[in-house]
Amino acid sequence: MIFLWVFLALLVLGAGYQAIGGFLDSHRHPAPGRFIRVGGARLHLDEQGSGTPAVVLEAGIAGSSLGWTVVQPSIAAFTRVCSYDRAGLGWSEGSAATKTIQQMSSDLGTLLANAGISPPYVLVGHSFGGLLIRVFAHFHQRQVAGLVFVDPVSLSTWANCADRERLRLATGARLSRRGALLARLGIVRLTLGLLVSGGRWFPKLIGRAAAGKGSGTMERLIGEVQKLPRDVWPVIQSHWCNPKNFSAMASYLECLPEAARLAQAIPIPAGIPFTILSAGNSTDAELEERDSWIRQNAHGRHTQVAGTGHWIQLERPDVVVEAVRELVERFRCL
Repeated sequence: MIFLWVFLALLVLGAGYQAIGGFLDSHRHPAPGRFIRVGGARLHLDEQGSGTPAVVLEAGIAGSSLGWTVVQPSIAAFTRVCSYDRAGLGWSEGSAATKTIQQMSSDLGTLLANAGISPPYVLVGHSFGGLLIRVFAHFHQRQVAGLVFVDPVSLSTWANCADRERLRLATGARLSRRGALLARLGIVRLTLGLLVSGGRWFPKLIGRAAAGKGSGTMERLIGEVQKLPRDVWPVIQSHWCNPKNFSAMASYLECLPEAARLAQAIPIPAGIPFTILSAGNSTDAELEERDSWIRQNAHGRHTQVAGTGHWIQLERPDVVVEAVRELVERFRCL
């Protein structure tokens, strides 16, 4: 009985620690943008600059508006540019709605309309975000002035998932839901706090216990986050102390195969100019798939950015900004 009471006391203390930390986070790291009601949730939208066409930045599968921190101010120098957080990620509220690519596309359209951001748009999508802007362009062709794909996910790989890839997704979703539970109990907050303050032994122990074979993936994600400016690290830390981010990530991972199948079935509209930026370490299969998009559309261009990994917008932001500038100026010259 003593052990049971101690265990329950620790749970209560952990939940209380999480609640107090969440309250403090909301005051230390307020949202830089505004909140727009979309369905049952308020989504965070960060706008900078002015001009037409407006540029809309779409993050990767578990990313947020913070992933565009390096790129957005440079684009704002020549036009209006918006980044936002999908439901459950970053500063946005979570949503109980089933995650489908059609719903995400519809949410984006509603977000822009309710925010008073008029088309046309140049859409920029990183990784999973590239899949989403492709679907949006199909359903809202007249609203789109151009597309920039920043190392987009492979549609063929995820639409026709091999057993190994299905296992990766299932493991990722399971770890995410486990992370949500640990976040509710304050364990994620404690672990990240110790890690940031220089502790290594306890965070590694918790990471291995929580992630198991997925610990390598978590370490790679941390490595990518460290490419962002240091002043945003505490903000990202606060976001991932919130269980809603883990729950949302699980849902987005689970919808990936069906989303890829839909995107694969719809070509990029013929009248929309687009640019694909591939990482320097892209595989031959990924490059060939993206080249096939070019062969289907006379207005497409594909460039492999030497010396980069998956996060081109952090490693070579100048290349992304220039690709956006070209499409913006192309529209203005029409």
